This record gives sequence, C-alpha cells and structure tokens, in this order.
Amino acid sequence: MLKNNIKIAWRSLKKQPFFTFINTFGLAIGMAGGLLLGLYIYDELNHDTMFADADRIHRVNADLKFGGVENQFAEVSAPMAQAMLNDIPEVELTTRFRNVGSVFIRPQGTESNVKELSVAYVDSTFFKMFGLKLLYGDERSALKEPNALVMTKTAAEKHFSTNKAIGQTVLLNDNEVYRVTGVIDDMPKNSFLKDRGLFLAMSGYEDAQLAEWGSHNYYTFIKLLPGTKAGDIQDRLQNMVGKYLIPYVQTFFPGITEQQFIDSGNYMYYTTIPLTDIHLYSGRNPEFSAVSDIKNVYILSAIALILLVLASVNFMNLSTAHSLKRAKEVGIRKTLGSQRSGLIGQFLTESGLISLGSMCLALLMAMAILPLFNELSGKELALPLHHIGFWAVLVLAAMLLGLVSGTYPAFFMSRFVAAKVLKGQGGSAIGGERVRNVLVVLQFSISVFLILGTLVVFQQLQYIQGKNLGYAKNQVLVINGVNALEGKKKAFKEEVMQINQVQSASLSSFLPTPSARTNSSFMRAEDRSQEKTINMQQWNVDEDYLSTIDISLVSGRNFDIGRFATDSTSIILNEKAVAVMGKTPQNVLGTQLIDNFDDGTLLTVVGVVKNFHFESLRNEVEALGFFYGAGGASRLAIKLSEGDVSRTISEIEGIWSKLAPSQPFEHYFMDDSFNTSYEAEQRLGKIFMVFTILSIFIACLGLLGLAAFNAQKRVKEIGVRKVLGAGVGQIAYRLSMDFLKLVGVAIVVALPLGWFAMDRWLQDFSYRIDIPWWSFPLAALIAVTIAVLTVSYQSIKAAIVNPVKSLRTE
Repeated sequence: MLKNNIKIAWRSLKKQPFFTFINTFGLAIGMAGGLLLGLYIYDELNHDTMFADADRIHRVNADLKFGGVENQFAEVSAPMAQAMLNDIPEVELTTRFRNVGSVFIRPQGTESNVKELSVAYVDSTFFKMFGLKLLYGDERSALKEPNALVMTKTAAEKHFSTNKAIGQTVLLNDNEVYRVTGVIDDMPKNSFLKDRGLFLAMSGYEDAQLAEWGSHNYYTFIKLLPGTKAGDIQDRLQNMVGKYLIPYVQTFFPGITEQQFIDSGNYMYYTTIPLTDIHLYSGRNPEFSAVSDIKNVYILSAIALILLVLASVNFMNLSTAHSLKRAKEVGIRKTLGSQRSGLIGQFLTESGLISLGSMCLALLMAMAILPLFNELSGKELALPLHHIGFWAVLVLAAMLLGLVSGTYPAFFMSRFVAAKVLKGQGGSAIGGERVRNVLVVLQFSISVFLILGTLVVFQQLQYIQGKNLGYAKNQVLVINGVNALEGKKKAFKEEVMQINQVQSASLSSFLPTPSARTNSSFMRAEDRSQEKTINMQQWNVDEDYLSTIDISLVSGRNFDIGRFATDSTSIILNEKAVAVMGKTPQNVLGTQLIDNFDDGTLLTVVGVVKNFHFESLRNEVEALGFFYGAGGASRLAIKLSEGDVSRTISEIEGIWSKLAPSQPFEHYFMDDSFNTSYEAEQRLGKIFMVFTILSIFIACLGLLGLAAFNAQKRVKEIGVRKVLGAGVGQIAYRLSMDFLKLVGVAIVVALPLGWFAMDRWLQDFSYRIDIPWWSFPLAALIAVTIAVLTVSYQSIKAAIVNPVKSLRTE
C-alpha cells in the first residue's frame, strides 16, 4: 500500500510542477533558516558543557553597594577561594583566574616581541577543576612553581614547534622570565576560555597571596561535592561577610559592625552561578570573556519557529486551494471504494515526499550559506554530517513538519462528498476559504511584526552611533602598549606632537571605549565615615587629555603641572561623582578626598567635567575621577586633523620603531573601538534583517501561489467581465483587493504586538529611542507594497488574457 501511495504521490507531484516547486522551495527555505538558527542556538546553549563535571562547577559572584555605587562583580577577593575550602566542607576544589590582558612575549635570546592578547594567571588546580589534559607536560605540576606558564597549541606553534616548547624560557614584557611547563590544546570556541593563549602560574603573583578582602579582581570557581546544590552552601557563603569582610573594613573604619554597614544603605551579597549558565545568564562587568544573553536565544528561537510556521502555512494554504483540481479524483476514488483513511494516507504520503525533498534542498542551501552565516554571527559553526544523531533529528524534523503541514489538507480533502464533486459542485463542496484567509493573515502578521522589529533595532543602533557621547571619538588615533616604552613615553609623545597632522596627544590609563576597569573608594577629609565614602573609577591622565578627546569642563580648571606643582595630588571629577557627594560643581571645588584604601594620599578637587558616556549606553553614567600622572599609561591618544592619515600613521610608526625597535606597533581608531561595544546588537540586527527578508519571501511565495490559483479559478469570470467592458486595471484591482484586505487585517493585528515586543527589548538600554510614530505606517507600507507586487503580477497576467480563449477553456 505504501509503495502504491508513493507511486501515485510522485505522479501527482509531477503533474503540477508549479504547485510542487512553490511548496518544496518554501519549505526548504524555512528548513534551511531553521537549521542554521538551530545550530546557532545549540552552540549558545552548550557553552562550557564540554568540561568534566561541568554540572558541579560554579563561579562566585559579589553584589556590592558602597560609596553611592552599586556593582555586580563577576570577581571576588583573592582570599575567598581558600576561605571557602576552609569553611565549607561541601566545596571540593577551588581555582582562580586573574585577567592580565595582553603581554609582549619573546623567546629568551631573541629580539622581536609578539603580542599575546588573552593572558591570565591561574591556580595550579586549573587542570583538575576542568578535567583538562596537557598535550605535553604534567598537569599536576605544570603551574605549581612561580614563573611557570602553559601555552595553547596555537601559541606554542607561533613561538616554537609544539613538541619543542617544554622547558623553553621566554621574556614577558622584556623583564619577566618564564619557563614553559606545558602545552594544552586550543580551548573550544564555545567556552569561557576561548582565545586564551597563555596561562601563568598564580603562585608567582604576589597580589594573589594577600589577605585583601576589599579588592575584587579574581574570577573564583568552585567544584561542589557530588549531590550538593548551590543553595546548600549559600548561608555559609554569606557568613563570610561578617567573618572576613567586616574585620577588613574595620581597619579603615574602626568599630564598624555588619549591622551598621547594612543600616547605612550598603550591602555585600555573595552568590554563585553555575558554570554552564554564565554565558547566557550572567552579564556582569567585566566578564572573563565575551558573553551573550538568553533573550537573544529566545528571539532567534522565535524567528526559527516563525520560518517553519510560515513555510508550513504556505503548504496548507496551497494544498487546500489546489484541492479544487483534485476534487474529482477524490470523488472517483471514493466511488471505487477508497476509505477516508486511505485517502488521508495518500495525501500525507505526498506531503512527506515534499518534506523530504525540501529537507535535501535545505541541507544544500545550509551548506552553501553557512560560511556567510558564520561571518554574520561571529561563530565557527559546522554541520555535524558525521553524527548519526544529526541525521536522525533532521529526518525526524522533516517528517514531523510534513505531518504537521499535511494533516489539515489531508483531512480537508478526504471529506469531500463524492456525489457533489462528481456533479460539478466542487466549489460549494470544498469551501475552506475562511481557513485560508486566517492563515494568510497569520503569515503577514508575522511579516509586519518582523519588519517593525527590524526598523526599531536599526533605529536604536543609529541612535547609539549618532548620540552625543560627551567626547569626540572621530579622528582620534590610539597607540596601544606604550607602557612598553618605559621611560620613553613622554619623548614618544613629544616627537609625535611635531607631526603636522597631529593636533594634540595624551598619555592615559583609560579611554572612554571598551576596557576592563575597576572602582576605588575614597573618603572625605571633613567626614571619614563610611556613609560619606564615594566609590568611583580612577583614571590616570596627563594635562592634554581633556583637549585631545574634547571633554568639557563645567567648573574649575584642567591640570597644569607647570603652574601648579600640587596638581600631582589633584583630582577632576565628573558631574555624577559630584552628585553622589551631594554637592554642586561650584562648591565641590577645593574639597579634599583621602585615598585611604591605597596610601592615604590627600587629594584636592580642582575641576568638574560634564558627564560623558565611557560605558555602554545600556548603563547609566557612573562616578569618575581623573588623577594626574601618566606613569602607568598604556595608551597614547592622538587627535588628527584632516589629511593623509596613512602617511601620518607611517610617520608615527617610524618614531615607535626608533624608540622601541623590538616592540610591535599596534594602533586603532577610537570610533572603531566604540563600535565593538555594540557588536552583539549589530549582529542581532543583521540576523534579524536577513531572516525577516526570508520570512517575507516565504510569505510572498504562498501569496504568489494563491494569487495564481485564484486567477485560474476565476478565469471565466475574468473573460465575462472583459467582454462586458471591464479594463485590465479594473480586473487587476478586483483580483488584488481580496488579498490586500487580508494584509490590512494583518497590519492591524501585528503593529500593537510589534510595539509591545520592541518596547520590552529597548528596556535593556538606559539610553534609548522612543519608537517613532512613522515606524508603524512605514512597516505597513512595506508590507502592502510587497503584497501588491506579489499579487499584481498574477492579476495582470490573468487580466490581459484574450476573453475568447478564457471562455472556451473548460
């Protein structure tokens, strides 16, 4: 019976190539889009699951409010790891990471440095914690000794042959000697260790040995005993505030108790997050590596589902519309004894064949598009063609989609009354027009929703790009790694300033572009209580910083070490820091702050700058203080005038090569660095746009098929109207209006839903657009235009047919 069904199905599909093509192609596009998005979502949901005992590994977080600032740290203090081992029996193992960032490295005995971008200190328990094995070396001892390092395979190949790296000595930043004790395989791209090249022994890092409970610089991971839940240790974890943190704070605020700390409006909460949840559910600042957001997974899952639903709706619509042509076939088969179940099986076989054909076409499409999709999404996805499970899921999904798509048409066509359809009463016997109309409305509602969403996403991105950030990022060239110049920084800056195209230059520790930063706490000289302490970021800059990136003074003055020798202990605040102190930009001048958490230096406020956005626009502007001194500067920002930028960069590189011949020259423009802050949103916007276009295309395929069928069904009516004097325009208008009414209903349904969804998405940004009113008519106009272009072709084609030929057609 199955063989017979397949044979009949194949003949039926060959008889109607246009119908078969639209159904197959529409389903294939939906499947290909769903497959690509499925690979993306699977990769996102499986971050960090490759590590041994990943379900038992958690990271310790800290939520702190102090000095008027609330912080959510992914890092905790250095002694936390050992304290947890001592105080919480359920903690089996701990390990810490300390981000270093980039370092210059060269094998000892060579002269040219290479920059490694992602370097971290790690404890010797690192390998045991994550179940990692070394390619070369012994993981039990590789990081126990100070000045030991482990390289990834790629890093080892860059500097030595992989199998010859063990025992080699290297220089880091020209002065620290390290010995290579291990080579590890490159870290997976969907892990928090991705792109890490060097791991340095924590045992050689002095800061890691200090009982410094006030600083939060260490990513601390714990492995719980089997059967232990994170909630089981929460109370004892929180008890560490009173046991360790408050005694540390008492060294600065004698006599303070935990209750006083809380009563003043401050708090410290220690929590844990599962390793496998960090990528999608953490979003703290700074994270050890770039993370995503579960909302993006929800959005892309919805788009994948939408594509499949649209493709399935197309199949239902076209199958039921096309049923008029098959009414007599059903009537004859019923007359000859076919049961309804047999007819249902026949029609489901046809939908299954179309679905399997669509799956093969979708797979070819996905293979062709995957490189472009990887570039768009920033992933390195691959189709797991060698996994039997992948094929099983693919075939099962195709059959399920065929079943879902074909069930309604199968039941619909199998219920035809044989006597009526054989008497030529097919139209009244078949019906189904109301259901088709509902499905068309559903399709275009989804399309209008996605069009509006795409418009809003790109408007928000344009708002970010065009917003006045409070500083000038254009034409600012940044030279990274100037700390490698050591005592030649000022000489480098002065020589650069002699270049004609250079307007100004500034040495600094930070710029208002993506960077890992930490806050420091300062007490007021007139009131040293913890209630009056201010917590803010601390940037070291020189006297040319404000003019180079065009930051405006609100009151007071800039640094001027030539006129005011005391500026070495001066500070310039932003408006937010002044507001936290409860002062105005005018009366804060002369206020003295004490850096008692460092060395007790007395600092005097000499100026206030206008707030500027040095963090993402997702966040409010925080308190910030500029401190004079470029001794620890790692960047030189250079303001350029219009001209030959390439030549100027070459001149700067020439100066660099003269002063630091062994150091690589690294530069970028500040506006490019700013744009990377919103790379996730830009990628999401592009993905949204691409799959919106795909969804519209699928919807248009269905509309095209329905328009063609509608025109064919009404061919005699069109002929009669033409004979009676109707023009081509009138006929095309009448044929098109049936569909445009449905599109109008879809617009009314979709726009409110689109507004609600996008308003919720915008809530993630502290600085965001109000959705402009014109987005709604524009989305509607785009949908109507697409529908008109799709339907009008078939309508005009039908309208220009010779009426004599139409009226002779049976």
